[in-house]
Amino acid sequence: MPTDAKRQAIAALTELLRSSSALAVADYRGLKVSEMQSVRRSLRASGVQLHVAKNRLLKIAAEEAGRGELSPLLSGPTALASSSGDETALAKALQEALRPYAKVVALRGGLLGGVAVDAAAFQQLANLPSRDVLLGRLAGAMAAPIAARLSQKLPVKTLMIFVGTLIIGLSIRTIVLTIK
Repeated sequence: MPTDAKRQAIAALTELLRSSSALAVADYRGLKVSEMQSVRRSLRASGVQLHVAKNRLLKIAAEEAGRGELSPLLSGPTALASSSGDETALAKALQEALRPYAKVVALRGGLLGGVAVDAAAFQQLANLPSRDVLLGRLAGAMAAPIAARLSQKLPVKTLMIFVGTLIIGLSIRTIVLTIK
């Protein structure tokens, strides 16, 4: 029979699972308390929360939150990292925080936007360049053919003004879409 403390823990975990856009499950076996505190501090600085809870309570909370995909990952000592912001921020923060303990801590997998992923997907996501770099590359790739075509007919100064205006326009559009 569940106690009030367990009911409250399940309610808190359910709310955490519902409000998180990205979740990662790791096996923290072998970490000392001081090392776990160091990992938590590092993740907290990146806006990621790290929780340790009983697997049975996590499974119940996952079912209540509609995140049943987590259940197969919940065995053994389980640490749950969650983020309500950018999914890549979670992956990058985990990679950075767990790097010194790579021989001890094993990332099992998690959820990114409601889709179950394995540890390899988190690794690939963490190795991607930042969003701003990717947007810059996209703007450059879009501007390059136009610039090449126009360079044959326009002076260089006019061409540079055109390309700069195009990149600024794309940046403003991205900011407006992000705000919405």
